[in-house]
Formats: sequence, structure tokens, C-alpha cells
Amino acid sequence: MRARRSLIDLGDLSGGELNYVLDRAADFEDTEPAPLLRGVATVNLFFEQSTRTFTSFNFAELRLGAHVVNLAPGDMSLATKGETIEDTVLTLAAMGVRLLVVRHPEAGYVQRVAQAFDGHVVNAGDGAHAHPTQALLDLFTLREEFGALDGRTIAIVGDILHSRVAHSTIAGLHRLGANVVLVGPEFFLPSEYAQPGVTIARELDAVLGEADAIVLLRIQRERFAAMPMSDAEYTARYQLNGARLARLHERAIVMHPGPYNRGMELDDSVLEFAGWRYAKQVRNGVYVRMSILDFLVNGEASPNAR
Repeated sequence: MRARRSLIDLGDLSGGELNYVLDRAADFEDTEPAPLLRGVATVNLFFEQSTRTFTSFNFAELRLGAHVVNLAPGDMSLATKGETIEDTVLTLAAMGVRLLVVRHPEAGYVQRVAQAFDGHVVNAGDGAHAHPTQALLDLFTLREEFGALDGRTIAIVGDILHSRVAHSTIAGLHRLGANVVLVGPEFFLPSEYAQPGVTIARELDAVLGEADAIVLLRIQRERFAAMPMSDAEYTARYQLNGARLARLHERAIVMHPGPYNRGMELDDSVLEFAGWRYAKQVRNGVYVRMSILDFLVNGEASPNAR
């Protein structure tokens, strides 16, 4: 068995490995894969509701031939019998489980799982900390659109402070040479987010003409007590709508990790925009998750997917 390797955030991948995972995802997009995870017992532990990520991981695992079990919190002894997560993953490992995909509302929880589990762990989102596979699928979508990201300007708009997607995507974009512009009010975007290669703008209108891609974020209302401004003020300053779409340059695209809220961060005109890439992101998520699962279990020397 390969030495255990996990993905908690993008920092767990070297630069070469990051590019390998993206290249491998392109292979999976082009060609039906061999059963590269045949016989690999895989458990999805989702402590938060999910549509896109949960379904995407399931498709990725099944297409690679894994044996898949899905566990919700109510299915586990730790919910009612006092068992710790460390006890649970020890039990799963003893049953022969080699791969865990974990989503949890607490930042750092997936790291605890990885430290206790004698196998591979993938972070499917932990609190406001990280969501590496969403970041990877966003990077993959951008790379398919533009080729190399060196010098491209990517604007991420909205509730960046509470967004695990944004935290992982910022790091990935920076590593691939993109110019990152973060857009939002101080409450959602503290000034300390600025760093070399990452700038801050307080108004969406200021970045429309320069952005190659706009990545919109949902306001994470479940992660704070009260909005710092009215919904009307937020939409006036940060909503992408028909008037603002008209100011984007010709090849600009718009992305969103989902779920998106019509009437808040976007209006219906975005859903009809030729550069709207949400469906492509969702589709790419399966290929990227296939790639990362194959990489963790088999390494770069895994059998050719073709």
C-alpha cells in the first residue's frame, strides 16, 4: 500500500503535483478511465448538507471503481453513544477503509481525522478554513478557459472572510501566477488580506474593466450574527447585474462555487450571460475529484487513464 497521503488544503501539494492533478483531470475529461480505485473501500463522512460536493465525490469514486459507503452524522455512534471521531475512524480503518472524504462545519476537524486515520483523507470543506477540491476545479476551469494563468486578473467578490472556497482559491491562483483582486466591504474583507500578487478593491465597479474572470461568492450568513449593511446596500455595490456585465471585456467569464442566490450576489441576467461558467465548474468537479483521489491512492505513477 502507498504511504498515506491526504489533502487538507492546497499547501499539501507541491507546484509539480498541483499541475499534475490539473493535467490528470484533463485526461479524465477526455477519456473514460480504467477502474483505478477498484477494491478501494471509501467512506464519505458529510456532517454538513451538500449537493454539489457530495454528489460530485460519489460520481468520481464510482467512475474509478471504488467501493463506496456514505455516512451521515445520524448513522454514526459518535452522534448518540459518546464515541469520538478518532474512535470512529479507527473502527473504519480496521474494517479495511482506505479513503475518507470528510466535510464538517468546524475548521480543523478534517485535520484531526487525518491525524487519527491510517489511510487517505480528503477535505471536502471544513468551516471557513479550506475547500481544496473546489479550488482545484476552479483553477482547472480557468486554465481550460485561458491556458496559463500568468498575468490574468481574477476578481473574487463578496464574503471572502467566511468563505473556505475563497481561502483555498486565492492560494491556488497566487501559485499559478494570476493577479488576484479581492472585492468587498471591510467586514467581509479585512485589509490584511492584501499581499504581493493580491490586491483589495472596495467597489465592484472599479474592477469590471480589468478582470478576466469574476468569481462571485455567497454571503455566508450562517457564519456570523448579523449583516453589517442592508441587503439593498450590498446589492447596490456588489451585485453583478446586466449593467455591470456590459462593462466586462469581451472574453471575461463569471464563476460561482454555488449555491448562488438570485437577487443577491447576482441577478438573472448573469445566468443568461455567454460567459457564465457555473455548469462547467460543476462538470469539471467530477474530473478534478477523480484526479485527486487517484493521485492520493496511486501516486503519479498510476496506470494510464486512456
